[in-house]
Amino acid sequence: MSSTGLQSPVSTLYGVGTERTAQLARLEIRTIGELLLHRPARYEDRRHTAAIRDLVLKAPAMARGKVVALGLKKYRKGTKSLFQLVLDDGTARLHCQWWNLPYMESYFAQGDEVVVYGKTKSVKPRTMDHPETEVIEGGEELFIHVNRIVPIYPLTEGLPQRWLRGLIWRTLPRFLAEFDELEMPGAIAGLPSRRAALQSLHFPEELKETDPARQRLALDELLAVQLEIGKRRRNLQQNARALACGGDNSLIRPFLKQLGFELTEAQKRVLRELRGELSGAQPMRRLVQGDVGSGKTVVAACSALMAIESGFTVALMAPTEILAGQHFQTFNRWFEPLEVPVHLQTGSVKTRDAERRAGQGTPSLLKNRGRPPLIIGTHALVESGFAVDNLGLVVIDEQHKFGVAQREKLVRKGSYPHLLVMTATPIPRTLGLTIYGDLDISVIDELPQNRTPIRTFVRTQEALPKVFTFIRAQLKLGRQAFVVYPRVEETSDGEVKVAMQESERIERGLRPFRVGLLHGQMRSFEKENVSQQFRRNELQVLVATSIIEVGVDVPNATVMLIENAEQFGLAQLHQMRGRVGRSRHQSFCILVASARTREARHRLAVLERSNDGFAIAEADLRLRGPGELLGSQQSGLPKFRFADLAHDEELVKLARESARAILQRDTIQPGQSTKS
Repeated sequence: MSSTGLQSPVSTLYGVGTERTAQLARLEIRTIGELLLHRPARYEDRRHTAAIRDLVLKAPAMARGKVVALGLKKYRKGTKSLFQLVLDDGTARLHCQWWNLPYMESYFAQGDEVVVYGKTKSVKPRTMDHPETEVIEGGEELFIHVNRIVPIYPLTEGLPQRWLRGLIWRTLPRFLAEFDELEMPGAIAGLPSRRAALQSLHFPEELKETDPARQRLALDELLAVQLEIGKRRRNLQQNARALACGGDNSLIRPFLKQLGFELTEAQKRVLRELRGELSGAQPMRRLVQGDVGSGKTVVAACSALMAIESGFTVALMAPTEILAGQHFQTFNRWFEPLEVPVHLQTGSVKTRDAERRAGQGTPSLLKNRGRPPLIIGTHALVESGFAVDNLGLVVIDEQHKFGVAQREKLVRKGSYPHLLVMTATPIPRTLGLTIYGDLDISVIDELPQNRTPIRTFVRTQEALPKVFTFIRAQLKLGRQAFVVYPRVEETSDGEVKVAMQESERIERGLRPFRVGLLHGQMRSFEKENVSQQFRRNELQVLVATSIIEVGVDVPNATVMLIENAEQFGLAQLHQMRGRVGRSRHQSFCILVASARTREARHRLAVLERSNDGFAIAEADLRLRGPGELLGSQQSGLPKFRFADLAHDEELVKLARESARAILQRDTIQPGQSTKS
């Protein structure tokens, strides 16, 4: 969209004054190009309206008639209202009514010709509640708004549907030729040209034209993203010289020997991929994903040891202080026999500073035979005050909790260090090809043999007494349990249970077993203290919020109870379920939910049927979409108007192939070989 005309403010169009400009801005329409890319929410076939006498109960339909009566009734001293409109088309009358929308009265007048769309609530008299309506005027308006397939656009308060449709109708022919035709993808896919797609998007001759039009414009969006990803990768390959971090096995051999268990074939395969890239010519940029409990931490440890063997410092960033603290304990236990220093850098703890204050002089990163350290931290690692020498490898755990910008900030602490990104939330394929398209992907698709599959059950609130009887039985066997709530404190609706109040009730009900409380509003040392008590089995039950989604690893815990489970996404529930099932003991996950809607019941049934995180992630993407799945922190998610990452996998692949071909052609000079 390079034309200056398309980039002109929408206010330069005739009839778009200050008020309309502000309304369009609320729809993120600020330029003419953005106006013409405003996607209809749906279409109405107004070539065929139903006679009012033929309207069927509870079936959606469109009718047209003349206003023969209208009026506003007020109730309860004006606090409630009902606006009614009566239409007559010569066959029968239709009563349209709107509760508590008194301003609707100003939209209509006696004698207006009105089109309505909605479901018939009753047939005696024929009535529609809150139908969509449009007043029809003569002349050109009649041709735009009726007797054709009509686009219905997303609106904002005060902006009439008819006005916006008319504006796009008048503007599209003037600026359509200014939309650039992107080469390759349209022809490859057999889709319409960009300009034909825009025409069919807004004013199709037939409904069947609208989906190919949407696909073509989606392909253009995806191609733009893939070109940007490809250019970043090409720039890295052309400008960056890799640090030699392949190692010499002097640390990995004794490390693997002291582990006391054999790595899975999947772990070994991924480690071979990592070693190859850590020894390669370009800096590694790799995402390792594996289901909960698949052994990513051991893979990260081996990768860190390769870099440390090669004389480079390693930085590992985790999303929470709890997870960073657990990593610190784990890696310290693993690396201390190898005399490799491990440091912790969070908002509240800095172990290197503590060493200096204790009078140890040179911190341990320069001791232990001169071994460079592993530095584990939270967001504190990306702060401007934190510096690290000789950074060879950056490891980011639970990448979905960070934005792309945070990842880049940490990488810039060194001179093109290698990057290893890990996630226990399996990433659907389309997201992997777009958001993480600049990373190569490895999958640990095998669990250790000693893991027993977790048994999952969905229960209603009425079953809670039996659930707690079961938990008490598990506690008597010496096991431990998590109980998770969506919120910390009571909110105005009072419908969702909260951790603070429920922890007191559970403590009374499970005596003499000890109950602890963990949530994000606690101070760092309080969270760490509670976590440690639970790990040592000084607390048998941990009542918590979703803060335990990552970072609390207690193999003795065999029960995960999640109340108001419908409040969480599938991927998040699967992550929390993964806090149990970490030993040979049978573990259980109990999801308690009201699940009033069919969709909510279907979502939870997915978890009840499957322990496969990859299948669950795909289902979560289809049910919730990428924005909600990733959360607001994932700043790397492009804002698509037309692409649907839940269903457009083939378009994503096509865009990726097209981008590679374009970039390869642009990179090859005359006389050069085309081999990469």
